[in-house]
Amino acid sequence: MIDKLLPKLKSQERRYDELAEMMGRPDIVNDFQKVQVLAKERASLERAVALFRDYKRIEREIADTKALIASGGDADMMAMAKEELATLEKRRDKLEPALQLAILPIDPNDEKSVIVEIRGGTGGDEAGIFAADLYRMYTRYATTKGWATEVMDSNSSGADGFKEIIFEVKGKGAYSRLKHESGVHRVQRVPETEASGRIHTSTATVAVLPEAEEVDIHISPADIKIDIFHAGGHGGQNVQKVATAVRITHLATGIIATCQDERSQLKNKTKAMNVLRSRVLDMETQKQEAAISSTRRSQVGTGDRSEKIRTYNYPQNRITDHRMDVTLHNLSEVMDGKLEGLIDQLLAHEQSRRLQEVTA
Repeated sequence: MIDKLLPKLKSQERRYDELAEMMGRPDIVNDFQKVQVLAKERASLERAVALFRDYKRIEREIADTKALIASGGDADMMAMAKEELATLEKRRDKLEPALQLAILPIDPNDEKSVIVEIRGGTGGDEAGIFAADLYRMYTRYATTKGWATEVMDSNSSGADGFKEIIFEVKGKGAYSRLKHESGVHRVQRVPETEASGRIHTSTATVAVLPEAEEVDIHISPADIKIDIFHAGGHGGQNVQKVATAVRITHLATGIIATCQDERSQLKNKTKAMNVLRSRVLDMETQKQEAAISSTRRSQVGTGDRSEKIRTYNYPQNRITDHRMDVTLHNLSEVMDGKLEGLIDQLLAHEQSRRLQEVTA
């Protein structure tokens, strides 16, 4: 694999040096915005270039040591040289996986918090119950990572389920771990209301959006319409007396965000605006990705929200991820929030796919 990466690594090293030279030019050094753009690009290459230079140095030392061994000489000297050669080869072999990862482009959203949207799909009440199960799974996983969660908006379906629930997962790196959860999740199980014991199939959809801040996307007050209405479903008599629920419509795109979970109109407006901003940013990102490559579709990713990505089979305690054709028999643990192993496999699968693209 490393031989296939060498042309790309050499190209990145040349670009890294070129950027350093450009940033020192008199016509650029006083242009703050231009320097920022160049510095950001150079920083994105820094890890790969540093590892590559370390790799080249070790390769030179290996070649020198092999030449010394080939020349023959004192037995003790040869023994020391062979020991040094083994050490150098181990260091080189440890560098290769790190180089493979470093060469891949970094997702600028990876360190961000996320907004997760779960909606019951086909299957009636059972779909709503499954949506609630997925919400519980993700919030429990977030707890194991030390991330905070907060409901932004929800719409109950009865029977302890959700037609829709939108919540924030706040923590560094949340997007990098959860971004591949977007898609259609399918459940196969016997509903509690099924007297004959027949297995039903239901679905829920999940969308994971990187949380957008104002610096990521600016939405002018003139571009939105805000409606205030009475919240429904919970809140007691208070919601009948004071209109606190907020609906924000982005006029240019028609995207709508609603929040009614807080008793405070201001808090609902803030939450709805966060959701709206993230949805608009996600739409723009999807457009950019489609423009860059209209023919290529990620096997793992957030590109196709209608794709069935995973099946949860309760009778067999089985969970199957269809994107990487992996089946595990620990469904009960996964539904209890123990997602780390599955997510690690997804990330490794995605990295392998991206490496193949880089070296193609």
